[in-house]
Amino acid sequence: MTTNDDQIIINQIIEGDTNAFTVLVDRYKDLVYTLAVRMLKNKEEAEEVAQDTFIKVFKSLSKFKGDSRFSTWIYRVAYNTCLDRIKKNKKYQSDIEINEFTEHQIKVMESAIDRIELQERKQAIQNCLALLPSNDSFILTLYYFEELSLDEIAQVIGITANNVKIRLYRSRKKLASVFKMYLEPEIIEYYAKER
Repeated sequence: MTTNDDQIIINQIIEGDTNAFTVLVDRYKDLVYTLAVRMLKNKEEAEEVAQDTFIKVFKSLSKFKGDSRFSTWIYRVAYNTCLDRIKKNKKYQSDIEINEFTEHQIKVMESAIDRIELQERKQAIQNCLALLPSNDSFILTLYYFEELSLDEIAQVIGITANNVKIRLYRSRKKLASVFKMYLEPEIIEYYAKER
């Protein structure tokens, strides 16, 4: 899946071969759907957003300049479509208060989490990510699970790499807040005393 291959298909679509669009849909449908599920946390909504994304991509295909990979461009269109849906359905938004944490407190929580068995830790992280606002869950997923670079995330979201770093920091703080609410206070105290 090279950008040149994508560009050839894009040119065919722009020249009138609308059947060639199914190649792009087949190539990127899983990527778009996965992103939508992560942000919206609802399969039916994600399916609708994925369809809306491809309609938008089809209508604005001539605007794709090739400055980035086509997959990055589709990620961005999908991301913006998800944001529109979230604004429309405010029921999916939940704000988590950012408490002031000292570096020591964050390290204590990370230490406590590191000592939980691997499977429990994975499940705890997934459960806590699901409780975060969509933007925070999304950016943490791209960085830690999809392993995108700061620059790639910046292209997807449409902000600078420095702003991505700031958002990652804030998202980690929110995640720490969620962990604090769900971890047993005795466990945190135990590991705080150990240090």
